[in-house]
Amino acid sequence: MDHQFWRDKWHNNEIGFHKNEAHPMLVAHLDDVSLAKGARIFLPLCGKTLDIAWLHERGFHVLGVELSELAVEALFQSMGISPEKTQIGLLTRYSAERIDIYAGDVFELSQEVLGTVDAIYDRAALVALPEDIRTRYAAHLSELTKTAPQLLITFDYIQTEMQGPPFSVPLSEVRRLYDTKYDIVPLTSGPVEGGLKGLCPAMEEVWLLRAL
Repeated sequence: MDHQFWRDKWHNNEIGFHKNEAHPMLVAHLDDVSLAKGARIFLPLCGKTLDIAWLHERGFHVLGVELSELAVEALFQSMGISPEKTQIGLLTRYSAERIDIYAGDVFELSQEVLGTVDAIYDRAALVALPEDIRTRYAAHLSELTKTAPQLLITFDYIQTEMQGPPFSVPLSEVRRLYDTKYDIVPLTSGPVEGGLKGLCPAMEEVWLLRAL
């Protein structure tokens, strides 16, 4: 799985992972992160998720990074916002009032460029990455955000029953990646209605990660 895999997904509109409303687990559990109005929330591998508009409408400053520039442009178009574009190294920053989205590779994003992060909302990033890249991603995310608290959503299913993404990321994997830096608190879990992609039973799980 490489960059072209995801660019092709967006180019061919193969985006079954995209929801047409704010994720109900975000709506239900954002308050558990205890954020002040105007807090800076980072969404890695954000796509054009409507979660961004939902957070923005509630007064938060939304930060994101997305490999597909097509997805970033579609996001701003859906929000009716004309952003300012700035080239920063290999990244393109799309900026407007209380929103900064970086088009490019998350590993090209630095803490100096991203700035202060008050919280991370990871709904689609960790589960999109195969195991070998997840380890590097988790370490980079912790460094990038100075271990900001996370609202993390994962799936747990028998990996051999379906080829990811999304991949199965059970509690054991969350612990492997994060338990040296975070206290991992389970918030809720429940079965995915109709199964994951209609192919296999799966549990959707929500975690709150707070720095030790």
